[in-house]
Amino acid sequence: MSPQFQMVSREHVELVTVYEISKLLSSSLDVDRTFRVALNVLSVHMGFNRAMIVLAGEGGALSLHSSLGMTGEQIRRSRWSSGEGITGRVFARGAPIIVPDVAEEPEFIDRTGAFGASEGQRNAFIAVPIKTHDEVLGVLVGQRVVGAKSRLNDDLRMLTMVAGLMAQALVLSRSISEEHARLRDETRRLQKAVRRRYSIDNVVGASKQMQEVFAEVHMVAPSRSTVLIRGESGTGKEAIARALHYLSPRKSAPFITVNCAALSESLLESELFGHERGAFTGATSERKGRFELANGGTLFLDEIGDISPAFQAKLLRILQERQFERVGGTRSIKVDVRLVCATNRNLEAMVRRGEFRADLYYRINVVSVFLPPLRDRREDIPLLVNHFVERFNKENRRELKVSNEAMKVLMNCYWPGNVRELENCIERTATMSQGEVISALNFPCRNNRCLTQILHHVDKEDAVAAAAEQGLPSEARVPMPPLPGPSRRPAEADLSGDDGEPVYVGPTVNLPSAPSRQFADAGEPPQDQRDRLIWALEQCGWVQAKAARLLRITPRQLAYALQKHNIEVRKF
Repeated sequence: MSPQFQMVSREHVELVTVYEISKLLSSSLDVDRTFRVALNVLSVHMGFNRAMIVLAGEGGALSLHSSLGMTGEQIRRSRWSSGEGITGRVFARGAPIIVPDVAEEPEFIDRTGAFGASEGQRNAFIAVPIKTHDEVLGVLVGQRVVGAKSRLNDDLRMLTMVAGLMAQALVLSRSISEEHARLRDETRRLQKAVRRRYSIDNVVGASKQMQEVFAEVHMVAPSRSTVLIRGESGTGKEAIARALHYLSPRKSAPFITVNCAALSESLLESELFGHERGAFTGATSERKGRFELANGGTLFLDEIGDISPAFQAKLLRILQERQFERVGGTRSIKVDVRLVCATNRNLEAMVRRGEFRADLYYRINVVSVFLPPLRDRREDIPLLVNHFVERFNKENRRELKVSNEAMKVLMNCYWPGNVRELENCIERTATMSQGEVISALNFPCRNNRCLTQILHHVDKEDAVAAAAEQGLPSEARVPMPPLPGPSRRPAEADLSGDDGEPVYVGPTVNLPSAPSRQFADAGEPPQDQRDRLIWALEQCGWVQAKAARLLRITPRQLAYALQKHNIEVRKF
């Protein structure tokens, strides 16, 4: 073979090698993989028996990044400082070095134990810097057995070109990694800023649903709009109402709360509008109502869905005209009050049934804030539990903690009473815990003593009635997942509906045909169930507990049967 042909063949191999490596390095930003494969290409095409890539770390120390033909122990020993040995000197000076025979080079330090001299052959060591125009990033090293046809200068030129490609790939990979890290840090900073902005004191919640609620509160708080807070009992409606007030320009003015369900119609009217002296028996002095007391501030009407239709008309007038008269008075009083209402009832269904005025509904439902039940934001349960435990420890000077098994029990509960029920459960369990760790066995539900399992049973008829109130088809069911704890009594078993979804069913109400032995002298009861209920109540002086014992059913079953048959209990 002529020397000219050998030269053409060598140049062709070098061109193919550079092309393959450049294509490889541009195909991916994963330099850990591409650098390792590039060394394999050098070995196959150019005949290098060993090769390695050394990169600079923090403080200028050099460490092995990728290697070819080295054992695990040799890789672990691959550490250099700048200027140490041939590799360190190439990095420090930024210039390539060729060692024709490592056995005759006094400055060669075989730190790895892989590039040393071999008996009966000469090993050449070629090191070129991996550098940009102003910075040395590392060193590319190749070793070959020197033969008669070896051309080390051509190897040096080849490795220099490959090192330049590697430098570009390394700079691009690091710049993109730095940009990703910067974007991650910026995202975390913005998320923390949003959490600090969209957060409410004394309201714990990191879930997506609660973050949306916090955002709505922050948006609506500065305005004068009337707000209707919707949600189940125990979800924290009053806390949200207070947040609306203290985040508004009215925060320095009074925040007045009225529970509409706790007062009769006449008392509620006097409570809200006030009364003049002598307006009714006992009105010995003039008294300002809650609307006057909240002038310039916020008035929170809780349980707005429980007010009577007659009072709804009175409330509508003040919402329209922003003025009212006290009970027994004739002078109109104008007030500047922001109204925040809350309810756990389905106002839309009440409007359809004629139980709630549509015009009042439109007046109070300007901005609606829906609070999700706790079962729909279970990721907040650990935060709430830790918050309640920390508060209990602070108030009672204890150091209680919650075990992982106890947290699993709390995460699997249905929580029909929502956050209020969770708070009470934590306080009750913490109070009765003797050790410093709350375990799963400390909860009443693990010992069949949880009142929630008794209070929240839903009969089939109750489920249908609840579905009708919510506007659902009559065949709808109210699903309730099984509560944790020991198995329940057969009378409280879970039954499956037609769609296979479990329906939590309570005791059935089948009135016995004969009275209990305790009331054996009461005579033969009627056969009709409604007449039998009335007969039992009359026998017991309309005392429901006695009537339940007479009929051999529970008081709860009796109360349900009275409601089912529309029997009004007489009061004496």
